[in-house]
Amino acid sequence: MTAQEPKKSPDAKKSPDAKAAPEPKRTPEPSGVDLARVALRAAREQARARGDAAQQKKQARRGGGLRSGARADGRDPMALGSAINRLLTERGWEAPAAVGGVMGRWPQIVGEDIAKHCEPERYDEDERVLFVRCDSTAWATNLRLLAPTLVARLNEDLGHGRVQQIRVQGPAGPVRRYGPLRAPGSKGPGDTYG
Repeated sequence: MTAQEPKKSPDAKKSPDAKAAPEPKRTPEPSGVDLARVALRAAREQARARGDAAQQKKQARRGGGLRSGARADGRDPMALGSAINRLLTERGWEAPAAVGGVMGRWPQIVGEDIAKHCEPERYDEDERVLFVRCDSTAWATNLRLLAPTLVARLNEDLGHGRVQQIRVQGPAGPVRRYGPLRAPGSKGPGDTYG
């Protein structure tokens, strides 16, 4: 090596065609205008954040939160039909509700003639019995004869085994009212011989 030749680095020995890497360009330091823009942008973001926080506090004080928009989302109220179906399912009221629907459609199920003289009163879910009241003893007897057919028809409509029996009741007697000439200590009209 001579004094005039520059010293070569070990990397330079490996590739004779390699050139020295250019030095990275230095970014100019921001001037006064650029500093003002950065400061303005930061101030706007801080003001926006304070405004959002104040808006949320104001809505919280009013009792309102986020408002629903034009499109459906999770904050919208549930439809009435969906809410009722969910309630029936959660409480296990499907069978009584289905039987209640049958009571509303009683004339279509049994026919107009029978529906004029016999109407369902209540349903016992534990025993799966439908109680029906008739307006005369003749219709009560007729309905007792038709009961197996009606049970089959009701189970077709409601599902197998929902109604196991129909209990037919005759007409109810009149309510006994006490008159103005009631004897003290008596038990009513049935207490004549005693």
